[in-house]
Amino acid sequence: MQTLKLAAVLALGLVASLPAAQDQALLRSPDVIFVPTPPSVVQAMLEAVNVTAADVVYDLGSGDGRIPIAAARDFGARAVGIEIDPIRIREAELNAQEAGVTGRVEFRTQDLFTADISEATVVTLYLLPSLNEQLWPKLNAELQPGTRVVSHEFPVGDRQPDEILNVNGRRVLLFTVPLQ
Repeated sequence: MQTLKLAAVLALGLVASLPAAQDQALLRSPDVIFVPTPPSVVQAMLEAVNVTAADVVYDLGSGDGRIPIAAARDFGARAVGIEIDPIRIREAELNAQEAGVTGRVEFRTQDLFTADISEATVVTLYLLPSLNEQLWPKLNAELQPGTRVVSHEFPVGDRQPDEILNVNGRRVLLFTVPLQ
């Protein structure tokens, strides 16, 4: 199944239009390798910040789209995945199509440091601590007070989380903007 999915993703990449490929080539390389969040942690992250159909969930570094897809499918939220790797974006779009949530999920090939995230009511992260630290000023500057931020495993610099959960040996850290 994974081989078939990868073949479909690669086939989509081959039929991509030249202008789109040129736009995507302007982005820099990813800061981290893709490591998927286990489904139980995805569920716990979204439940911990009480995602509802009224929320707009942004996943920064969305990989294969599992967090935005779960937010839309399981909680009725509108979700946006920001991912710098166009191959992952294509995979996420296929996954959203398979899950039947294409009307509630959008994936954008963008740099998470320059993407506009101001409409988010929830932000999810699974990035290295150094990247989370670099994101702190952006989160405080662009997000409205009260926006919930949930990080899988890693802190946001030296900010104290509102709560830390243990999900099958993995940490889920909850923050509220403004991050102090």
